[in-house]
Amino acid sequence: MLKGELKNILHNRKMLIAIIAVLLVPVLYAGMLLWAFWDPYDRLSDLPVAIVNDDNGADYEGRQLDIGAEVTDKLMESKEFEFIEMTREKGEKALDGHDVYMLIEFPSNFSEHATTLLDDNPEKLAIEYRPNEGMNFLSGQIGETAMEKIRAEVNEQIVSVYSEQLFDAIAEMGDGFGDAADGAGQLEDGAKELHNGASDLKGYLEQLAGGSLTLVDGTDRLVSGTAEAAKGAGKLDQGLSSLSNGAGKLRTGANDAANGAAALKSGVQEYSASVAKLKDGIAAANAKDGDLIAALGELKAGADRVDGSVGQLENGAGQVQQGIEALAGQLGPVLQMLPPDQQAQLNGALEQLKEGSGSVTAGLSSLGQGTGSLAGGLGEAQSGAGQLAEARKQILAGASELDGSSAKLIEGASALAAGNAQLASGAGELDSGIKSAKEGSRTLASGLGSLQEGSGQLKAGTSELAQKSGELASGSGKLVSGTEELAAGSGTLREKLSEAHDTAGEVKADDRTIDMASAPVDVEKTSVDHVPNYGTGFTPYFLSLGLFVGALLITIVFPLVEPAVKPVNGWRWAGSKVAILAVVGLIQALAAVAVVIMALGLDAVEPGWLILSAVITSYTFLAIIQFLVSSLGDPGRFVAIVLLVLQLTTSAGTFPLELIPEPLQWLNAGLPMTYSVQAFKAAISSGNAELALFNNGILLAFMAGFLILTFTYFTVLFKRRYSKLAEA
Repeated sequence: MLKGELKNILHNRKMLIAIIAVLLVPVLYAGMLLWAFWDPYDRLSDLPVAIVNDDNGADYEGRQLDIGAEVTDKLMESKEFEFIEMTREKGEKALDGHDVYMLIEFPSNFSEHATTLLDDNPEKLAIEYRPNEGMNFLSGQIGETAMEKIRAEVNEQIVSVYSEQLFDAIAEMGDGFGDAADGAGQLEDGAKELHNGASDLKGYLEQLAGGSLTLVDGTDRLVSGTAEAAKGAGKLDQGLSSLSNGAGKLRTGANDAANGAAALKSGVQEYSASVAKLKDGIAAANAKDGDLIAALGELKAGADRVDGSVGQLENGAGQVQQGIEALAGQLGPVLQMLPPDQQAQLNGALEQLKEGSGSVTAGLSSLGQGTGSLAGGLGEAQSGAGQLAEARKQILAGASELDGSSAKLIEGASALAAGNAQLASGAGELDSGIKSAKEGSRTLASGLGSLQEGSGQLKAGTSELAQKSGELASGSGKLVSGTEELAAGSGTLREKLSEAHDTAGEVKADDRTIDMASAPVDVEKTSVDHVPNYGTGFTPYFLSLGLFVGALLITIVFPLVEPAVKPVNGWRWAGSKVAILAVVGLIQALAAVAVVIMALGLDAVEPGWLILSAVITSYTFLAIIQFLVSSLGDPGRFVAIVLLVLQLTTSAGTFPLELIPEPLQWLNAGLPMTYSVQAFKAAISSGNAELALFNNGILLAFMAGFLILTFTYFTVLFKRRYSKLAEA
């Protein structure tokens, strides 16, 4: 039967040519498809891409940036695509007219945005990429990969510019650290001097605190002294009031005496008889004149002593005021270091001291003037009293003489009138002096009252001064500690700045350093089971496809059921058909592998496993299709086509299994092309003999199963068709 089948093929030229053509179907499928997709990336330089560079450039730290132009030049030199530089209008027209597959545009602010890194609102550099995906979708996907490279190139250039500026800034920063270290050294020296000054200030403030306590004691004595002086001034005012009353009476009596002397002169004749009585009276008056003169002398001596004391008080008040002024001058720098509220309190206290001292000085000055006037008036009164005594002596002598001579009496009366006139004048002056002394005593009392009030304020101020100076002395201790810590910290700062200066000085940037900073990462690709191109990766898929299509087409030109001669039995009948298909499958497999290896240059790791896997795959597909077509006829071919579609979508020959829909993943393990693809991958790329053996074993199981079905079908068919003829 096999001989008959071969003879039928050789004598039927139409069938022979058709079979020979079918033998080339796997070569056409696998060869043409793999040739077309063998290495499309190797021809990217023929893919037209438009570049539109509208970048206006920018100035950055005195350096002109033209990143758009630089990237455009590099792209044109790279030849990665057929880059064509165009204007915006021409580029958009070329993209719309399908003259280019994509358009890359650098906007006018491209370089300007590269200078905004340190701005408050930095702007990213935007590259507009417009692929014409309707023209070809995969070109857009390839373009996205190219855009990643372009973006990396732009990033590298921008980071290179920033890195150069950064290293320059580090160098300047190192110089700045050096200057700062020198400044920190000066700061340390100044801090040490400040510490020494603070220590001295602490001693001065402690002395001030001690002196302020002494001042408090002095103000206490001043307060008590001014109180006693005020009391004495009150008593003085009372005595002067009494003295004023007596002086008034004396003045009135002196006037009356002058009037009486005048009357005496006119009526001397009438008084001649009474001269003896007058003589006795004048003698008695002379005895009292001595007492008056002595009293006035003592009053004048007292007034002189009061005037001296007031002068001393006035000098002391002036010295107090000068001391307060000096104290205010010395406390000026200290007050600068106190808190504002303490400064205000101490300044208020010093102003009160100054006002009180000024009031005391003014009052004492007025008192001195009054006591001076009092002493002058008492001197004049004493002089008048002396003159009065002398006059009375003369009156007495005249009265004695009057007794002997009326002429002398008249003369004596005239002298008496003149003396009484002088006495009246002296008494008026005495009254005026006492009134002036009384005004002075009142001024003294008022001044001493103000002095007493000011001394009270001075006491309160000196007490607060003593308290605050104590607090200031206590705070100066903290100041000393702080300045000591400042000196230590300044030393540490100087050391650290020196270290920073040395560290920054060690940074030396050259072109290699900048390149490292701008592109610090290199990706080293180490492939496992390296696949050099698309063709090598797709060979397992397209080779399986070609062998399946070749097995399907052989059923159209070669009758799988009708025998060339009458069959003897079902086994021989099926065996003759299988033998013919085995030759066809062998030739298809060897031809496809030969074209892939020799014509396309496939470099398989295990060529022997590749040939064996191709033969086993071809036989498996022939066994499956032979059974379907033999048993079902044309519907069997339809089932075979459906099976082909399912295998193409579930075999994971293109995309990974995990990326296809989950319902299709369930069919993967149940279809033979899954194992043919895995067997080819093991033979071509990995060289994993165990994997190749496993998958070929699965294919052999498929083949054996369908061959058994085929032989069974032919046995049954033989019995149905030829057993009855043999019996007839």
